Amino acid sequence: MSGPKTFQLAAVVFTLFLWGCGTAPPAGDEEAVSAPVREDVDPRLLAPDLTPETAPEQFSVRFVTTKGPFIATFHRSWAPRGVDRVHHLVTIGFFRDIAFFRAIKDFVIQFGVHGDPEIHQLWSTATFPDDPVKQPNRERTITFATAGPNTRTTQLFINLRDNSSTLDNMGFAPVGEVTDGWQVVESIYTGYGELYPQGKGPRFQLLNLQGNRYLRQHFPEMDYIESAELLPAP
Repeated sequence: MSGPKTFQLAAVVFTLFLWGCGTAPPAGDEEAVSAPVREDVDPRLLAPDLTPETAPEQFSVRFVTTKGPFIATFHRSWAPRGVDRVHHLVTIGFFRDIAFFRAIKDFVIQFGVHGDPEIHQLWSTATFPDDPVKQPNRERTITFATAGPNTRTTQLFINLRDNSSTLDNMGFAPVGEVTDGWQVVESIYTGYGELYPQGKGPRFQLLNLQGNRYLRQHFPEMDYIESAELLPAP
């Protein structure tokens, strides 16, 4: 396969690496203003744990979004290191007011940059080792974004289609899957598309520096995760 479509796909896939750990395109002339850390956060958000406790072999999380709730189930047998990180992030309340900052129709929806810039900066360097790819990046699976080998942090994406032929060989190891509420995921706003400069989406450097304040000012249609909670084991 060759030609313009191949080039476009390669560029989109590359950004899963490029923005996985905070690498950013030029910021332009906008003035960047950082925000103070909130006082009402769990103290564990301010001290990233690089060796969290072992997660259950399987658990489900209810994500409440601005479009409604969906449930995702995570399987430690798929990717133990990744699932341990997800479980820890949910436990300490990381996924509150978290934007779907990169949403590309018929490809992926990405999230996991904390809305408080100072908390984001703490976690943007809290990398952990890769897992081997044991499950395909099929539709509905959830996978960590990356900036290369052993650079996963907090950013995840939901596959909106079967991306296994492209992403599996690139080392993207799914950690879970959407098991209920897929219609909610499909309704997440994708009108901004790819990040700047490839698309109309946010400038990642300004997202780093200003957080949700920047997103709400310039991308009012963007959807968010309002909260995430562990569901009782069946």
